[in-house]
Amino acid sequence: MLEPLLPVDFYDRVARYYDAENEHMVEDLEMYAGLAEAHGGPVLDVGCGTGRVTFHLAEAGYAVTGVDFSAAMLERARRKAAGRADLKDMVHLIQGDAAQVDYPERYPLILLPYNTLMHFHTTDSQLRLLQRLAAHLAAGGVLAIDLPNAGESFATADDSAVTLERSFVLPESRHFVMQQSVSRLDRTAQMQSVTWIYDEINAAGNLTRTVAPMLLRYVFPTELDLLLKACGLERVARYGDYDESPFEEGCPRLIAFARRAG
Repeated sequence: MLEPLLPVDFYDRVARYYDAENEHMVEDLEMYAGLAEAHGGPVLDVGCGTGRVTFHLAEAGYAVTGVDFSAAMLERARRKAAGRADLKDMVHLIQGDAAQVDYPERYPLILLPYNTLMHFHTTDSQLRLLQRLAAHLAAGGVLAIDLPNAGESFATADDSAVTLERSFVLPESRHFVMQQSVSRLDRTAQMQSVTWIYDEINAAGNLTRTVAPMLLRYVFPTELDLLLKACGLERVARYGDYDESPFEEGCPRLIAFARRAG
């Protein structure tokens, strides 16, 4: 296994592939739109990347602040925004560590979408992030966190096999890309090491390979509750998938909504 990249380096390396490989990742958008309808804006989208969630909510009429530590991902988001005059005043993008950013206001809705919290690899870094977000959560506001169900992931046997995840075509170049992965789970440290392999084939049939290793930290449900409590937050709902089905054995996701305690 290669030495994992820092999250900022990882996403800078794969930014050119990100939109095409996640084109069909829409399952969570209805849930976030429902939260925005219930709580209003402005919305803070932490780990916004190229704006998958940010632009969906902006198109629905909500002002959204997106924060990400990857300059390459945000550059792609800014190019999207530049082409959308209707969203000019709806999207504000900030580059930086979400645990240290000086946010301009308090937000009725803060999102930690798809696996974002997994990029914070220590308890200290998780606490710093959640404390900063709690300080910028408006009274009565909600923090939504989306993670994989660690129990289900830990029950899966490691085989060290290279797996074809998906194939797609890059819109800009029309190059064909095969995305593969190989992973290893350290259950004691709650860390998963994943090496992503992008094989890009041009019109002449020449192949360029991009290898991007990364680390993700799993969080268990009771552990998440304790992290929230330590930051002055309390969980008010927990679900096992984006349709807000129960969190129970066999469910794919750990989705938690939290408010400021008291």
